Amino acid sequence: MLNAVKRGIVVVIGLLLQILLTLFIYLKLGEYIQIIQILYGIISILIVLAIIKNSKRLSSDLIWIIVIMLFPIVGTLLFIILNKNRNNSKILKNINKNIKDGQKYFVQDKNIEREIKEKNLGQLRYISEFAGFPITTNNEIKYYPLGDEVFPVMLEELKKAEKFIFMEYFIINKGQMWQKIVDILKEKAKQGVDVRVMYDDMGSVAMLPTNFPKELEKDGIKCVQFNKLSPFSGIIMNHRDHRKMTIIDGHTVFSGGINISDEYINVNSPHGHWKDNGIMIKGEAVWNFTVMFLEIWNAFRNDDKDYTKYKFEFTKQYEKNGLVVPYGESPLDDEIIGEDIYLNIINQAKKYVYIYTPYLIIDTDVINSLVLAARRGVDVRIIVPGIPDKKFVYDLTKSYFHTLIQGGVKIYTYTPGFVHSKVFISDDEVATVGTINMDYRSLYLHFECGIYMKDTNVIQDIKQDITNSIKVSHEETLEETKYGIITSMWQAVLRIFAPLM
Repeated sequence: MLNAVKRGIVVVIGLLLQILLTLFIYLKLGEYIQIIQILYGIISILIVLAIIKNSKRLSSDLIWIIVIMLFPIVGTLLFIILNKNRNNSKILKNINKNIKDGQKYFVQDKNIEREIKEKNLGQLRYISEFAGFPITTNNEIKYYPLGDEVFPVMLEELKKAEKFIFMEYFIINKGQMWQKIVDILKEKAKQGVDVRVMYDDMGSVAMLPTNFPKELEKDGIKCVQFNKLSPFSGIIMNHRDHRKMTIIDGHTVFSGGINISDEYINVNSPHGHWKDNGIMIKGEAVWNFTVMFLEIWNAFRNDDKDYTKYKFEFTKQYEKNGLVVPYGESPLDDEIIGEDIYLNIINQAKKYVYIYTPYLIIDTDVINSLVLAARRGVDVRIIVPGIPDKKFVYDLTKSYFHTLIQGGVKIYTYTPGFVHSKVFISDDEVATVGTINMDYRSLYLHFECGIYMKDTNVIQDIKQDITNSIKVSHEETLEETKYGIITSMWQAVLRIFAPLM
């Protein structure tokens, strides 16, 4: 923990030094200070106008508008420095290039494409044609309501690996869960299996030593720290790898909400019962995950010239099981695919929409869609934690309760503990399971992934899981969400800083 604090301090000091150095240069020109202030005032107004004109989600950019207008010189300098660092980041340039180059590996089956058009399945058409992720039909899917249920299955599948194992997680933490996994990974690496592990440096900063990649490399396990923390990395620190996936030989994938840490399998959970989920797919949909992993991996280690060598050729035909499309979210383009998929589910729902989310920090688009759905008779239910992991974030989550409940949305707090699942399900027909929280960081800043499903066997399993959770949850009432003036003011302040949380 001390190591994490030190690294965090170094990063903050580095950013402050950049600002102070720039300010010092301008302040040395004392006789021109008034001209400089006027100049920065004009620049700050132009920047704010540009933000307003180009913003697709103005609520997420509100913090910049406030900072720049209140502190024209410091705010403008901060905005310019952070955006300059982002635009000049070799890492982000490589990732963006690889994602674009990876599109050539996504080829939509023409028969499925024809079916989507004939049935007028707009959401699937959006994901396939616009977002660029191919829809598949030849899959076997299993949904696990808890991390402790999916983990033993994952271990057994890892033991069967013959060619490669690709693992990508926001958090890896040493403990019982990781130890059981790494023992298998070491054995597989000895057998000649291509074993790769990628983790987010910020997500794991308090858990892993700085020499963790070297530890793995000594055992033949290739390792990448995503976006390693640096004093001068600026805004690129905001773009984290929040995805979770384990890919085995190109034919099996595990994803969902769970990271690699003991609380995710309810061992030493600090926040009561840890309610998370996992999903396993065997079939053609695994290729989407394989490409997504290789796109990011090769931005750091240019190991692969041709991804097709990792594509599994399925001869087995699984029992017909609906339409499945794994998709990714990148903060480096102008699209907000994760939120758009969520909004489409809400807006197209006819009977019900049930949602799991650990954080409820949403903009006006999502608020209005949820309320409008409820007002047209859709049963809208959202399950959030009963025991929070971050008090400030939970206070912010609660700030939305009153408006949503007043609009007809039902809010449940999971009494036994902490909800970490990220799930939408609607009308017994569609569902998405993945890594995307309903907060600004997941929706706008992080690399994320999800699995959209239509008419698959696990949709009823997901519905039953949510129904079971509702039974042990507390339904918030309008009266309970009438907060006092101090609490309301505090929540208003938190709303302003919501994009930073």
